[in-house]
Amino acid sequence: MSFDPRQMKRIERDGYNLIGARYAAGAAARTALTDALIEAAHLQPNQNVLDLAAGPGLLASAAREKVGAGGTAIATDLAEAQLACCPGLPRVAADGEYLPFVSNHFDRVLCGLGLMVFPDTARALADARRVMAPGGMIALSVWGEAEHTPLLACALDCMKRLLPAPKVARPSVFRFGTTAALGAPLAEAGFGEIAIETIMIDSYFADAASYWQAFLDLAGGAAGSLARQPESMQQRLATEVAQELSVFAGADGYAMQSAVLIATATRK
Repeated sequence: MSFDPRQMKRIERDGYNLIGARYAAGAAARTALTDALIEAAHLQPNQNVLDLAAGPGLLASAAREKVGAGGTAIATDLAEAQLACCPGLPRVAADGEYLPFVSNHFDRVLCGLGLMVFPDTARALADARRVMAPGGMIALSVWGEAEHTPLLACALDCMKRLLPAPKVARPSVFRFGTTAALGAPLAEAGFGEIAIETIMIDSYFADAASYWQAFLDLAGGAAGSLARQPESMQQRLATEVAQELSVFAGADGYAMQSAVLIATATRK
């Protein structure tokens, strides 16, 4: 199975366009993660901020409050339906590996749970650095290792067992899940003062069906493939997921913690 970056981008764009407002609603439920990334960015009044792979623009919205009327916060994403969920923000539909912005402009570049979906991570980080002002900061978050991220891993493990291998290879969403794996591409892109911390986000689900729906609402590139599955396979997946979740069962449903790495780095 070969890797086709253009095909991967098309699949990701189509998937995130498909889930649209559903992804926005799910992202809003992860406010603790948004707050943690905004805090790490140390935003100041009058700064110019770019929210890269912004989805519904939650980070850009939070950043706008921090930078005030004298600053700017722009949301950019490949999926137009995601940007349609943040009509009150300046927004630009664009490929994050080829940003349509002038060099040396943004004081902060934010990227929440987006680095994993870029086929060419080096290119994405290099262009993020290009549009940053000297001394500017990038602040980003990625999922932790699979064994520490059941919010995704439970569903993905079930899909791997039941579904045929995808026709288009996709890099793992967990590939930056360690400090070393995340720090290396930042350093190679020319960033300095790299700092990485791991936080745990809590998730609660009343039942297995609620978990499965939450996963479908953030599945991104996998959303299209799942939507095309016959009803019989959809039911098999739901049943398998319920079994997989049993280790997280409690009196009031399912509770789990998932790891997220938050990194900051400066343009030298």
